[in-house]
Amino acid sequence: MLNLHAVKLRIPENANIVLGQSHFIKTVEDVYEAMVNSAPQIRFGIAFNEASGPCLTRGDGNDSELQEAALEIASSVAAGHFFAVVMRDVFPINTLKAIQGVPEICNIFCATANPVEVIVAETEQGRGVLGVVDGASPKGVESAEHAKQRHEFLRRIGYKR
Repeated sequence: MLNLHAVKLRIPENANIVLGQSHFIKTVEDVYEAMVNSAPQIRFGIAFNEASGPCLTRGDGNDSELQEAALEIASSVAAGHFFAVVMRDVFPINTLKAIQGVPEICNIFCATANPVEVIVAETEQGRGVLGVVDGASPKGVESAEHAKQRHEFLRRIGYKR
C-alpha cells in the first residue's frame, strides 16, 4: 500500500516556518537553544514527531500561539522524525544556519512565509515527507525593472546597503 497526500499547512499571520527532518528526541531542546541564540527578540514554537517509542509529538517554544501552530503543523503532517518551527519577529535567514548546525538535523524541506503543501507518502509502516510545494510557480523571467525593484526592496528592509 502506498498513498500520497498533499497536506496544506496553516501558517499564522506574519509568521515564517522552517520544516525539516531530524532523528532524535532531543531535537526540541536543541532547536530551542539554536533559536534563542539566533536573535534576542525572536518569538517561536517548535514541534517534533517521534518515530519510535511512544511516537509522541513533542513541543516547546517561547510563544504559546506559535507553539500551538507548530504542534498543529507537525500533527497534520504526521510523519516520523518531522519537525516544524514557527517564528515571528525574525526571518528564517536569521535562524537557518543555527538550525542546520543542530547535530540531529538531517534535512530542511523549506524556510518560508508562503503557503505550503507538504507531500506525504503513507505506507503500512507510517508516513514520510517526500517534499514540499512552497508558494506559487514562476510567472516569467525577471526584467531590468524587476531587478531594480528587488535591489531597492533588499535595501529598504536592511539586508543590503
